[in-house]
Amino acid sequence: MPIELKMPALSPTMEEGSLAKWLVKEGDEISSGDIMAEIETDKATMEFEAVDEGVLAKIVVPEGTDEVKVGAVIAIIAEEGEDASSIEAPKAAAKAAPAPSPPAAELAPAKASAPAPSPAPAAPASSGDRIAASPLARRLAEQNGLDISSITGSGPKGRIIKADVDAALSGGGAAAPAKAADPASAPVDPGEIPHKVEKLSNMRKTIARRLTEAKQTVPHIYLTVDIRLDALLDLRGKLNASLEPRDIKLSVNDLLIKALAAALMQVPKCNVSFAGDQLVSYSRADIAVAVSIPGGLITPIVTGANDKSLSAISTEVKELAGRAKEGKLQPHEYQGGTASISNMGMFGIKQFDAVINPPQGMIMAIGAGEKRPYVIDDSLQIATIMSATGSFDHRAIDGADGAQLMQAFKQLVENPLGMLA
Repeated sequence: MPIELKMPALSPTMEEGSLAKWLVKEGDEISSGDIMAEIETDKATMEFEAVDEGVLAKIVVPEGTDEVKVGAVIAIIAEEGEDASSIEAPKAAAKAAPAPSPPAAELAPAKASAPAPSPAPAAPASSGDRIAASPLARRLAEQNGLDISSITGSGPKGRIIKADVDAALSGGGAAAPAKAADPASAPVDPGEIPHKVEKLSNMRKTIARRLTEAKQTVPHIYLTVDIRLDALLDLRGKLNASLEPRDIKLSVNDLLIKALAAALMQVPKCNVSFAGDQLVSYSRADIAVAVSIPGGLITPIVTGANDKSLSAISTEVKELAGRAKEGKLQPHEYQGGTASISNMGMFGIKQFDAVINPPQGMIMAIGAGEKRPYVIDDSLQIATIMSATGSFDHRAIDGADGAQLMQAFKQLVENPLGMLA
């Protein structure tokens, strides 16, 4: 009996993905564990392994196809003894089947006779003031100017799903027009200016959506301190000399990750997440480290950084960053975290305000260390100074608590032996 290979859910929130590349072709012998395809999610390109054996009879979804629904058949394997050439691919496997179109009679102009009354549509399910709808349905409704609250849901307990939005767009469901589209997301007419147009990747779409949501829904408060780096740089040099036989070289960022983790333990009121009518307080510091990769930004997480040695942090960050740039991170390695750190000092950026990555409560933005005039022991001297700015979710973290964290961070960086105690 033919074996259907279906689009896997590569993260808890994944509803669809892009089939980036097939690594096998029809007629190939497939063994369990073979890498068959690369699938692009909103954060990474991940490998799809075969769990069955046989001959690849049909590729249902060609490479480069976007918006492939989780659970859709993407290929068929013929078992031993089956004729692969006689197997037919299922229809409409790449995308969910659209809602059935209304009969032609329903689309015709109304006759003179009064139409039969139709039952009133059930109100969409909600939890409090929140409409129950899938993330994909919300995004499609927003992109097409539909008011999600006016769409009748056909999912479990009245949940609005993609098919309901499709039906509303085709005229088969009731939906009131939403407010005018955000001008920032409106189509751009470049006119006669020389240009090229590139389709947004899933990652870039997710970055745009999450950053917009963060700035619109999270009240940011920014706190900046100037920090003297000389003691930290001196300690780093001594540690690297001692770690050279182990082929480990600490970066300044490794020490700053440790300092932020230690500061969060000292000021636990900042190691929190805002969750509606609840405040989640964490007992360890999982630091998400911003890494620039082709096409966007990803934040691999150093779990329990407060308890790890500097050498362990350095080794882990290098390994995570390397796999991030290859698109090989697993979802649990970049989802979550209790706080983030973003370092743009290597680009010569003196100071910047970073956007919080919900549901985290804060992010530390690190500027370049540079020689500046600085008052030391009541005299003006030259020192290596770095500006660091903490962005805090003001719903969860008060300004005074954020200031305490910045003070603790500054103290640890300027007296770095405290991180090793």
